[in-house]
Amino acid sequence: MNRNAAFFLVLLFLWLQAFAAWGSDSDEPAVSYFMDKQRGWFWYEVQSEPVVKKPELAPKSMPASPTERIKIPSTPLTVIPAEPQPLSSAWLSKNLETYLNKAIDDPSHDNVAAFYYLQRVMMDKAERFTNAARYVVMSDPQLDETVRRPVATYAANEANHQASDMADRVLKELAGFAGILFFFRSDCRYCHVQAPVLSMLAKTYGFNIYPVSLDGLPLPNGLFGNFRLDQGQAALLGVEQTPALFLMKPPRQIVPLSQGVLSLEELTSRILLAAKESGWLNPSQYQITQGIRATPLLVPSAGSISAATTEDPLALIQALQHSAQVGNTR
Repeated sequence: MNRNAAFFLVLLFLWLQAFAAWGSDSDEPAVSYFMDKQRGWFWYEVQSEPVVKKPELAPKSMPASPTERIKIPSTPLTVIPAEPQPLSSAWLSKNLETYLNKAIDDPSHDNVAAFYYLQRVMMDKAERFTNAARYVVMSDPQLDETVRRPVATYAANEANHQASDMADRVLKELAGFAGILFFFRSDCRYCHVQAPVLSMLAKTYGFNIYPVSLDGLPLPNGLFGNFRLDQGQAALLGVEQTPALFLMKPPRQIVPLSQGVLSLEELTSRILLAAKESGWLNPSQYQITQGIRATPLLVPSAGSISAATTEDPLALIQALQHSAQVGNTR
């Protein structure tokens, strides 16, 4: 090899090294001419700008929607009530009508017979309860209503006779310390017919009648001519209609009886009730005036029977019996 050839080879080697170094500055790896010779000598072509990767930003959290911000409570579990035991009274009450409707819509032999069999079950249960109830009631005087008020005709007549005697006696006792306050108007037709009843009450039992005229004029029938003029007493007692009647126990106790016409029987009945509620009449005496034997009432005081007691039938019966013994007849 001559000097020129050696020099040329050295020059070619240096040139290839420079070309490789230039290609290493780009993002693409250097490509040798011998590996990509079809492109020719266009090594000076413009290279694309290097792509600078931007740092990835953390994704912004989206604001919660109004529905997300509001916590919706979970739906409570629906408690399905237990089905009543088949053929129990609760089951019959719930299902008997269904069997009836089924038999009406499709009156086959089986459907109709099924309904009537269930109806017979219900009737037999009712008969069994009735027999047991009669025995329980007749064996316990606190439950037997005939103890308080007999149903036999002769016994009921005797109770009525005792009631009448007791009422007459009590009304005469009340007349000894109580009277009837009578508000009227001269032009009130109802007052005209109420006055004779009050006159009969006074003659029969001895009640004093205190008449008060609202218009300052007497009654046209001449009864209760010794009346007094109203001086605000009617408004104070709330009189709106006449005749107005009040049971009065001097000096300050006044109990309303009526603001309308009453018969003698109804008037005496209200007098007895007003006296009992006012504490002027013994409750036992009042019961006798109503034709009822004086018996304790099953009215327990508030809180005297606990919830646990009500869950035990025997304990409940004993508690009610005790409350009747320590109670009263009011």
